[in-house]
Amino acid sequence: MTVCEYKPGLEGIPATQSAISHVDGQLGILEYRGIRVEDLAQYSTFLETAYLLIWGGLPNQNELDHFQYEIRNHRRLKYRIRDMMKCFPEGGHPMDALQACAAALGLFYSKRALDNPAYIQNAVVRLLAKIPTMVAAFQLMRKGNDPVQPRDDLDYAGNFLYMLNEREPDPLAARIFDICLTLHAEHTINASTFSAMVTASTLTDPYAVVASAVGTLAGPLHGGANEEVINMLEEIGTVENVRPYIDRCIQEKHRIMGFGHRVYKVKDPRATILQKLAEQLFEKFGGDEYYAIALELEHVVTERLGGKGVYPNVDFYSGLVYRKLGIPTDLFTPVFAIARVAGWLAHWKEQLGENRIFRPTQIYTGSHNQSYIPMADRLQIWDKQPLAGRV
Repeated sequence: MTVCEYKPGLEGIPATQSAISHVDGQLGILEYRGIRVEDLAQYSTFLETAYLLIWGGLPNQNELDHFQYEIRNHRRLKYRIRDMMKCFPEGGHPMDALQACAAALGLFYSKRALDNPAYIQNAVVRLLAKIPTMVAAFQLMRKGNDPVQPRDDLDYAGNFLYMLNEREPDPLAARIFDICLTLHAEHTINASTFSAMVTASTLTDPYAVVASAVGTLAGPLHGGANEEVINMLEEIGTVENVRPYIDRCIQEKHRIMGFGHRVYKVKDPRATILQKLAEQLFEKFGGDEYYAIALELEHVVTERLGGKGVYPNVDFYSGLVYRKLGIPTDLFTPVFAIARVAGWLAHWKEQLGENRIFRPTQIYTGSHNQSYIPMADRLQIWDKQPLAGRV
């Protein structure tokens, strides 16, 4: 029998073969279908990038126009989904609301025809189109307001900002948000993508696939990290507090949110782009009180930990951009999900092409040949606890 080597978190263990994206963590390179993310951020749009990821190549003008047309015409939600959202608690986290809504879509489109190209096309369109509407609708509903209906004359990014803030966005703001979506659209086999692939391998519907990925993305070690960065900046408060804060984190071995990456050993290329986007927003709309703290943080962490490959990741500057765009802090991760749906769907479609259900093994660390103890001979620990303390 072959003895397997245990790797916590499956670090470095290939789980699949994929042609969707590539990361070189030593050189700081990220490619979608072989195209550098810097080029896509400069020249492409999010929907064109989504098409590239999902269908395998850049669309011609007719293909892109049709793709955009289909998404514009599927942005609206079923009234029963809106009614369901009205029942969600106002204090609930938007990621929990989004996960529930994504799963609920499967109730309305329950037919599974995974060998039918039209079914796959329709599922892709619905999920890309409706997820932003869900996020914006929940934001307004939890404040006691009716959701804002999508506008067909606005592009993908501009329409979301309009639905969220109830006003048409500045063109620069809309373009910068579109770039943010492009930067977050895909990143190889991260935790949420792996979750999506495992779910997809069972041949369930794509709405369940996306719902499972949303649940995984919600954690603070994955998509939730961008919220924690803003909380960290608030806690530090001033530039003068940066160095003592970092010294304390290093001494107590606390995680510094927004820094370090399982793959990148240099500054995340997306962080570099996001920093420039933040500066463009500050130049036009005024600065952010936390930006000077963020710059000092990057300086001190690079000085202290750069030799260990700890640099800013995608979460470090994204929150500052979203704040300037008027996006509430607890919507940062749902916005991440809006973008990453493209990558999840690309991996879902690729998984279907040569599917084999995921069934990893384990290394058992428990005991063997234990005797069954009769009830009368067991230690009655429950009897020693008050009823209120029982679970």
